Amino acid sequence: MKKIRLGSTGLEVTRPAFGALPIQRCTTEDAVKILRTAYESGINFFDTANAYSNSEERIGIALSDVRENIVISTKSMGKDKATVSQHIQMSLDRLRTNYIDVFQFHMVTAPLDGTDPDGMYSAALEAKEKGYIKHIGITTHRLNLAFDFVNSGLFSTMQFPISYLSNEEELELVRLCEKLDIGFIAMKGLAGGLLSDARPCHAFMETIPNIVPIWGIQTLDQLMEWVDLAKNNPPLDDELMGIIEKDRAELTGAFCRGCGYCLPCPADIEIGTAMRMKFFINRAPWQQYMSSEWHESMHRIENCIECGQCMTKCPYSLNIPEILKGSLEFYDEFYKTHAHLVG
Repeated sequence: MKKIRLGSTGLEVTRPAFGALPIQRCTTEDAVKILRTAYESGINFFDTANAYSNSEERIGIALSDVRENIVISTKSMGKDKATVSQHIQMSLDRLRTNYIDVFQFHMVTAPLDGTDPDGMYSAALEAKEKGYIKHIGITTHRLNLAFDFVNSGLFSTMQFPISYLSNEEELELVRLCEKLDIGFIAMKGLAGGLLSDARPCHAFMETIPNIVPIWGIQTLDQLMEWVDLAKNNPPLDDELMGIIEKDRAELTGAFCRGCGYCLPCPADIEIGTAMRMKFFINRAPWQQYMSSEWHESMHRIENCIECGQCMTKCPYSLNIPEILKGSLEFYDEFYKTHAHLVG
């Protein structure tokens, strides 16, 4: 399995890395089997967060006996020193380890003060001094903040959404990290579930030498697909470029990446899924979305009070109410002509 240096951390990590959010949805037995198989297949980098319910615990169960052979990154959404310190200790306990290779501030939405003695960064510095964490990183979906964080000199890694739908400014962030020797961890390589063919996703990532893609893995089949791609490394040929160009034509622009910043919705609308319903129906088996449960869920859009909360929180400045209305119109038209075909 190919390894690259994760910026100034000096850590040698595999491409691909294992995104451990989805294993919280498995049984413990299945999660442990998947994690162990990933390790035995050559993957050495596992990314998780204390917000991912039991993900850290399952990594601890599966991999604590090979701890010296793997790299673990985890995260905290804490906003002050006391909370972040508590989260670091909780992660150490769950992961069954005495150190975290890369500790990241999770889904940061506002500037961070690295000098505040009671702030979240102070907690990470203190933990680093004690040897509890080796390197400090950060994750965000807000591009302007990402540039600020990279230029601040406070962080050894940046985790940001990158896929072959990324625009030039987002790719410039990757290049800046390479220039400053900051490790780049690419999340949402499938664009929040909009991209369904792993081959062009993998091939595109291989064209960018300094990024480590983390793929969310929930099944053994998903794992082995990424392992096989990493080992066989198909080139970005005309066929795969054709897929990429078609997807870019259909998807680039004002689309939801599924980051979840907009939630919770006071009208209980499943915003991320509802906004992307057209793409899901066109790009996945549509029958699953013709159920009465999905019909009811989509029609919660009619309860939108246009409070604007979702728009103020969206890192991509999407006009969410308008996109939701259009999504419901598409869904209703499709439902009228297709629901009766589902047995």
